Amino acid sequence: MLKPYIYQKESWPNFKWEDKAIIDILGQIRNLQGKIVGKMETLGFDLRDEAVLETLTLDVLKSTEIEGEILNIEQVRSSLAKRLGIHLENSVYSERNVDGIVDVLINATQNYNTVLTKERLFDWHFSLFPTGRSGMYEIEIGSWRKDTTGPMQVVSGAMGKEKIHFEAPASELIENEIELFLNWFNSKAKIEPVIKAAIAHLWFITIHPFEDGNGRISRVITDMLLARADGVPHRYYSMSSQIRLERKAYYNILEKVQQGDLDVTEWLVWFFNCLLNALKSSETILNKVLYKHKFWNKYAGDVKNDRQKKMLNKLLDSFTGKLTTSKWAKMNKCSQDSALRDIHYLIEKGMLQKEKAGGRSTNYELTKHL
Repeated sequence: MLKPYIYQKESWPNFKWEDKAIIDILGQIRNLQGKIVGKMETLGFDLRDEAVLETLTLDVLKSTEIEGEILNIEQVRSSLAKRLGIHLENSVYSERNVDGIVDVLINATQNYNTVLTKERLFDWHFSLFPTGRSGMYEIEIGSWRKDTTGPMQVVSGAMGKEKIHFEAPASELIENEIELFLNWFNSKAKIEPVIKAAIAHLWFITIHPFEDGNGRISRVITDMLLARADGVPHRYYSMSSQIRLERKAYYNILEKVQQGDLDVTEWLVWFFNCLLNALKSSETILNKVLYKHKFWNKYAGDVKNDRQKKMLNKLLDSFTGKLTTSKWAKMNKCSQDSALRDIHYLIEKGMLQKEKAGGRSTNYELTKHL
């Protein structure tokens, strides 16, 4: 190894930190968590379900995106809605890999107060890789990595110019390392729940027990502990989506801390700032949910046909790209004339408007003001 890593220190895993460095931001986090949960819990069941669906969809999409995998947003929403018992217009079939990550997140957050065991971690790993493959490669699933081709390393750079960012503990150490982690995770020892979420994330990803999927599982563990901190299974903010936005800084701080000593103050400060940003972003989710609610309250009686209802729901939920007449016709398997009539009718009723930005074709969007 090029340098000693955090898990090689004599006092591992006795983490320490400076309370003075984190007390202010921790207070801000707990205050904002309470406000968000309080505000969401006052909403009606339908709006609350919609907020949870939006948040978890974002969480699943962004957690996998961090690993370079892009999932279909409609499949993710449909899979989540099915498992949460939420009625969803335009539900679609979801593939096994989508259902897998959804199952893991639901299992962790809906059962946030249950014990975390080795068997449960294995079940999560099976769910993430239902085909036993990661991309083109066959991997060991539902068991710890074996390191048969050499040590587990996080590497970047072209062949011959590789930079080793981190080397995980040897595979023969994993069983003992995980036992230590799970005993701490499940212990009743008093530790601030948000601090525990941050430590658990760092600790698990440092052990790196699986051949693949360690990042996704570490973020699920984080979500589980944040649900404990909130005291509710409903998720109204997405840590994974914020980590995706701050991905470069995330990897940089992990590398720095994993090559440091057992003082993880710097990691906690970064994690808490990221969490604070995630909490602030929850306002965007709430605004989207409230907009959709107001939209249908105002216009539900004006929609003339299923095509219009389908497209409006897509625009309100998960539409990507620009909406044009030809795209409307293709998605609804109707003529261009029918598509244009639909669109003009919705413009006349105030539901759609032309986008102001010009271009070769006319694009349409939802009305900005209700």
